[in-house]
Amino acid sequence: MTLADFFTQFFGVVTSASLLFLVASGLTLIFGAMQIINIAHGSFYMFGAFIVASWVGASAGHSELAFWLAIIVAPILVGVLGALTEILVLRRLYASEHLLQLLATFGLLYLFEGIALTIWGGNFRSVSIPPSLQGHLAGVAGAVPVYDLFILAVAIGVGLFMWWLLQRTQLGWRIRAAVEDPEMLAVSGTNVSLLFTGVFALGAVLAAIAGVIVGPIQSVTTGLDTQILIEAFIVVVIGGLGSIPGAAIGALIIGLFKTVGVLWAPSFASASIYLAMILVLIIRPTGLLGVSER
Repeated sequence: MTLADFFTQFFGVVTSASLLFLVASGLTLIFGAMQIINIAHGSFYMFGAFIVASWVGASAGHSELAFWLAIIVAPILVGVLGALTEILVLRRLYASEHLLQLLATFGLLYLFEGIALTIWGGNFRSVSIPPSLQGHLAGVAGAVPVYDLFILAVAIGVGLFMWWLLQRTQLGWRIRAAVEDPEMLAVSGTNVSLLFTGVFALGAVLAAIAGVIVGPIQSVTTGLDTQILIEAFIVVVIGGLGSIPGAAIGALIIGLFKTVGVLWAPSFASASIYLAMILVLIIRPTGLLGVSER
């Protein structure tokens, strides 16, 4: 393998990992704060992709502006949907068994997929890469697509924002306190219900951002939700449930295993991500940065 080939494969891993991190970070945030495994999380990713596809497709001659507007508006709309989902459905289930919560979000997954099928149909849609993000950036070892660099920049920006939010703000302190003792947090004067709504909406926003930026590099259709959900769950399990840094590490590991599987064992590529999860759980059952429940 030449240096240029290695460089190309490396950025393929990084791009794949960046997208997975955006989805998995929202998933692990919701679990960490609310102890809910949200099976419907992939639906928010799918809605983000459909919104950008519809927006750009309807703006003939203005795809550049439409894309940049969609990357702002789509996460807001999906965040509102996430907030309504938490208020109308999940808030009633916090005191229930985890199995009932799991079944409820599983039902939401199919409900949202039916809504998407009704609104957008089953046809494949495509989104053009904005002119400002087209082309390649030449480097010492080869050329890198500008759009791949954009995806990486978004993932890094989101990761830094999440670190700042959770480690340097009062809201982050309350989110982390909700993990340890939500009852004591409520006694201290915090509106825990409103906090949970905000956390769930933020998780939906992160998934929608990933959906928007994946639109120009992948066909948009129903089924995107379950496709990304499996990989995102594996990332969360590898990194440790509730750990944002763990989600970043897990995404890199899955991106690496997927690429190596495609290059060296194409027939085994789809199973390579499960192998990665098994190996990590054998060594550390709680995930790389996960903590055992007390």
